[in-house]
Amino acid sequence: MTTVSTPSNPLLARLQPYPFERLRALNKGIVPNPALRPISLGIGEPKHPAPKLIEDALLANLRGLSAYPATAGEPALREAICAWIARRYGLQLDAATQVLPVNGSREALFALAQTLIDPTRPGATVVCPNPFYQIYEGAALLAGAETAFANSDPARNFAADWSQIAAATWARTQLLYVCSPGNPTGAVMPLEEWQTLFALSDKYGFVIASDECYSEIYFREQAPLGGLEAAARLGRSDFRNLIAFTSLSKRSNVPGLRSGFVAGDAAILKNFLLYRTYHGSAMNPMVQAASIAAWNDEAHVIANREQYRTKFAQVTPLLSPHLGLALPDAGFYLWAAVPGGEDIAFAQGLLAQYNVAVLPGSLLAREAHGVNPGAGRIRLALVAETAECLEAAERIAAYTQSL
Repeated sequence: MTTVSTPSNPLLARLQPYPFERLRALNKGIVPNPALRPISLGIGEPKHPAPKLIEDALLANLRGLSAYPATAGEPALREAICAWIARRYGLQLDAATQVLPVNGSREALFALAQTLIDPTRPGATVVCPNPFYQIYEGAALLAGAETAFANSDPARNFAADWSQIAAATWARTQLLYVCSPGNPTGAVMPLEEWQTLFALSDKYGFVIASDECYSEIYFREQAPLGGLEAAARLGRSDFRNLIAFTSLSKRSNVPGLRSGFVAGDAAILKNFLLYRTYHGSAMNPMVQAASIAAWNDEAHVIANREQYRTKFAQVTPLLSPHLGLALPDAGFYLWAAVPGGEDIAFAQGLLAQYNVAVLPGSLLAREAHGVNPGAGRIRLALVAETAECLEAAERIAAYTQSL
């Protein structure tokens, strides 16, 4: 009898386990201290309540379930997105050609690579910051590309050191992922860095995918510079070879809504829409209605940002004497250096003795240019209510003192 193997995409074998899967395997056998209730600072999932106006919009539009949605989204949603971009960045985009609703930035970051990458070109490459959001790497590998990494530089507020990428690698690059504000570092790219990347894009022809899902949580008076905004300031009003990604998950505390948008180069978005039509990525009509309500309201965003500012102002001083950290530019993470430099061992000991879960930084990065730039650091997601984050900080301080 002949045994027939099940067909599978060989590129799947190139994927690495997600950081949380690796951490679960590393923590197998560890018994957290049962005398303390568990607190997780590991997963970056917003825990503040969802705004009532979004919940109300969902409930008021249940009839939308009886119709197939258009992949391009309703004109009212695209217009609401453009209106928000105009208020936030002072830019006037064409709702018909320069914006597209997506089911959260995660799926769009993945799908764009499948649209852009030509794996038949020798050495097709995707460049990523390091550490990074693992979707970038997975999207590149499943599109048939290689990956190259630019390590973050602690001496420059954890900015990616793009000079580490050789000219020969840039020449093979088809897509560059940037993340500003960064995950996990919270660093915001200045205009000069954008100018450098635009010049490289012009020279070598690659597309820049700008992941900006943390753009509305920031701690200074000046809002973070966006990719489209930087392009406009530098006279690139056509946004050539640039796509920005924004999400409601962090901005509006609705990670379960799975709603965001992409905006930028109209020619790229035309092909992206074609891909998404076949991919079946149309946004639920109820979600579209709720998204319109969210993009049209800024009061809940201001209130949410103030909660994070208050929380970070209380937690950061508690931890700074014990861990190497500073208030980030933006986002809801603290990127902290641990005593002894062993991030995995530190996280395991903290879980076992104080029942606090954190994410080791080395799991968020790859070894590149001779180092793992996440080693010796942990990511703390301050997403829970302030009281819980303060309790976690006190336990972390006690743990470091015990060391």
